Amino acid sequence: MTMRPASLLPCLLLWLACEAQDRPAPRPNVVLLMADDLGIGDLGCYGNRTLRTPNIDRLAQGGVKLTQHLAASPLCTPSRAAFMTGRYPIRSGMASRSRVGVFLFTASSGGLPPSEITLAKLLKDQGYATALVGKWHLGLHCAHTEDFCHHPLSHGFDHFYGLPLTNLRDCKQGSGSVFGTGVRLLIFVPLQVLAITLVTLAALQRLRLLRVPPLVFGVLLAAAAGLLGLLVAFLHTYRPLNCFLMRGKQVTQQPLVYDRLTERFTDEATGFMKKNAGTPFLLVMSYLQVHTALFAAPKFEGKSQHGVYGDAVEEMDWSVGQILDTLDTLGLADNTLVYFTSDQGAHVEEVSPKGDIHGGSNGIYKGGKGNNWEGGIRVPGIVRWPRALPAALDLDEPTSNMDLFPTLATLAGAPLPDDRIIDGRDLMPLLRGETSRSDHEFIFHYCNFYLNGVRWHPRNSTSVWKVLFFTPKFAPEGANGCFPTHVCFCHGQFVTHHRPPLLFDLSKDPQEKNPLTPETEPRYMRILGAMHMAAERHVETLRPPAPDQLSVTNLIWKPWMQTCCSTWSQLCQCDREPPQTRGSH
Repeated sequence: MTMRPASLLPCLLLWLACEAQDRPAPRPNVVLLMADDLGIGDLGCYGNRTLRTPNIDRLAQGGVKLTQHLAASPLCTPSRAAFMTGRYPIRSGMASRSRVGVFLFTASSGGLPPSEITLAKLLKDQGYATALVGKWHLGLHCAHTEDFCHHPLSHGFDHFYGLPLTNLRDCKQGSGSVFGTGVRLLIFVPLQVLAITLVTLAALQRLRLLRVPPLVFGVLLAAAAGLLGLLVAFLHTYRPLNCFLMRGKQVTQQPLVYDRLTERFTDEATGFMKKNAGTPFLLVMSYLQVHTALFAAPKFEGKSQHGVYGDAVEEMDWSVGQILDTLDTLGLADNTLVYFTSDQGAHVEEVSPKGDIHGGSNGIYKGGKGNNWEGGIRVPGIVRWPRALPAALDLDEPTSNMDLFPTLATLAGAPLPDDRIIDGRDLMPLLRGETSRSDHEFIFHYCNFYLNGVRWHPRNSTSVWKVLFFTPKFAPEGANGCFPTHVCFCHGQFVTHHRPPLLFDLSKDPQEKNPLTPETEPRYMRILGAMHMAAERHVETLRPPAPDQLSVTNLIWKPWMQTCCSTWSQLCQCDREPPQTRGSH
């Protein structure tokens, strides 16, 4: 018995359909875009009407916009550690007990421990090509210049092109310094004391009221000269020693040159995607903008309504557009998950040496970078994946930047580590609409090492309760930042402890204007009790404590660990960037 070709066609189509159903969907490419110090109020898709961000807005229009997306910490280093590992930074020792909560020197010995598993390690083990372009800020060396134990290439990235530290004012000549308070305390105050002592002793000797041995004057003058020399040496050498560009483990530009910098990073990112278009890839594009020192290419300078800050935002938006356009050109957009966020809220204390405001907008939210008022931790969160997610959807459920770790693990088919606690939650059921509730019931807010607050979204309620155990002292009274300090601190005289703690219902009071009381909220004591119990259970999971990567001994500058692309006599200066990227110094 024979069958005609026409009768075979339905059978063939049925067989192909069954084969397609049995075959797993292709794993998505992943592009993670992280701005630095960008406020949630800086973007058009979050309500800004004076800054032009058409490409980030396009991303939101094509995907899911999270309106209660949270940084795990309001400061760069701990927030990025949490993002990379899916864990509260205190679990990896990336939460400081002192005032300094971030790495300030490349020759520090602290950093993201080699034992931590990053999202790059997870995806690399599943066959993904991985790259980090831009800012790292999670350490470099452990003991000497050859170990690179904290380097991105030691944490799962195949490719790195960027800054091992961060973009500080001190990296750009004429932009001022972040060390003003420290220099005053450590050098200027002792200098003033020495000067007053010298003048007083000289006057007493001139009036013949006291005989001062010449050796005393010599010692005091030598001490003053030593302090002045230390100040000059620090200000002269900080930029070349700490502000440099690396490709892999090689220094390519020391000190960093800002000319065409965002364009260089964008070219690197798009080149990586083109090179790896045939295999799943992870690209982390970690922008330097809009952390100070602020910068923008000539074609963006003076074009925004918000000075150099706005220019920097609009150049970063251009870069996002280049990355999205490259995905379209390569035919990869439908099967690429693109995520956009900021590491924390806008830095409201940022003021230039000329008095110009250099920080962004946190919209309606109170506070900013360095504190756990909503302005410091509520950040943009946009996820687009056309093949799997709806477009133009807004979700007002508590989510965290730690959630990317388990989300990507699931999508890549990587098992989650079972030897450690993962604090993030898989976002896909929420993003796909399979559930209307975030998997986070409690989220804990840390100010460096210190548990600052708790967020509770009860399973049977629309309320989002937030309790703050202490808050930073804003100055002057009524201000929205910790002026005149450069950033809010987390303990001691810089904070006010609240007993009982402040309680807000963010679903009704997102601006945190009206703390609840037993008179205004009948369930006040019950709510506080539940949140205290949750905090106690959480603290139990932190034992034994992780080694402190941001201790004073890990933070200080160690000369034997200093990366230098030339001899010390040449003050560590070189430029090995291709000629077309060098610009002028």
